[in-house]
Amino acid sequence: MTALRKTTTALISDAAPFAIRAERASDVAAREALLDACFGDNRHTRSCQRLRDGRAPAEGLALSAVRQGRLVGTVRLWHVSAGGIPALMLGPLAVEASSRQLGVGAALMDHALAAAKARGHRAVILLGDAPYYARFGFSAAKTGKLSLPGAFERDRLLGRELCEGALDGAWGMIVPTGAPLPKPKASRARKALLVPRAA
Repeated sequence: MTALRKTTTALISDAAPFAIRAERASDVAAREALLDACFGDNRHTRSCQRLRDGRAPAEGLALSAVRQGRLVGTVRLWHVSAGGIPALMLGPLAVEASSRQLGVGAALMDHALAAAKARGHRAVILLGDAPYYARFGFSAAKTGKLSLPGAFERDRLLGRELCEGALDGAWGMIVPTGAPLPKPKASRARKALLVPRAA
């Protein structure tokens, strides 16, 4: 008689695949709520936020992770100059707590880096935990002479070259270079108030 072999099966309630896709306008409210939940109320005062304020993300590099029709993860990349060297700044990367064991964060990182390389970008910089981001090829090897506006922890400023040598000699302040966000158009009623009337 043949003995039955026990197998281990991982069961995840409501198990469903997630998809990575380009961010949509309909994602904005869910994305902002997710970022608030992950980073708290003070997220708008952080150093890297100064590089994003009033700027649009790099084209094709704002990604959403969706599971069962719901946004569960987000990542965006932004154009910066790293001491005169064109680069991208990655962040924020956020994943909903209940989806963190599904590999959503790693999938967002892999998609973002592959998309950046395919679009011809040469380097990506971020502010984050070195042990986590090392598996994606990030290190502080070439970021030691770079700075961010405001206070930051030096050992958390990491870079990854998508083309060898892209960050060679990088030094100085990291500054935003991305396209400014379009200003909201005034409503017709507001425009009517602004137009001087003939006496």
